[in-house]
Amino acid sequence: MRKLKLQVQMTIDGFVAGPNGELDWMWIPGDQDETGFNKAIELADSCDTILLGRKMTRDFIDHWENGLVVDGVSPHQSLAQRMVSMRKIVFSRTQTTIKGKNVEVENGDLATAVQALKKQPGKDIIVYGGADFASSLISHNLIDEYYIIRNPVAIGTGLSIFKDKKVLRLESSTAFKNGKILQKYLPA
Repeated sequence: MRKLKLQVQMTIDGFVAGPNGELDWMWIPGDQDETGFNKAIELADSCDTILLGRKMTRDFIDHWENGLVVDGVSPHQSLAQRMVSMRKIVFSRTQTTIKGKNVEVENGDLATAVQALKKQPGKDIIVYGGADFASSLISHNLIDEYYIIRNPVAIGTGLSIFKDKKVLRLESSTAFKNGKILQKYLPA
């Protein structure tokens, strides 16, 4: 059975976004780390499907599809190609179609649909966030592996993906030169 992997950036005080969804704390000038970038590519390569919540979909698709066109010589080109070419399933209660390459919309029950996807043949499945969407997946106990990238910044208040007590087991921790730490957790 395929695994559902969550990759998310988080502040040291446990937030995945500011109170209004701000993500400006993630990109500090000069904080690029090739080792961390290669880890993101490695994780993406272990998957062939991306799950998205409707709220973050437009920004996600626009970012990667525009990055593919504009950043032809950028180191992000290889990751952009992966993001654009992968199958993307958007969970929505309100929309039945969303424009983008390799995008499908799922309107059914979240837990039922994800369990069915896990049973399909193929590589693993990845989720990159959306605080509410990730929180729903966590609440339904659908995440098999958590890849939390801790950023060396505190924002004081914001959006959390954990709404209830969740006991996890740390499997590995990798520190990067830019101060970020990738922690892999499994459900306990």
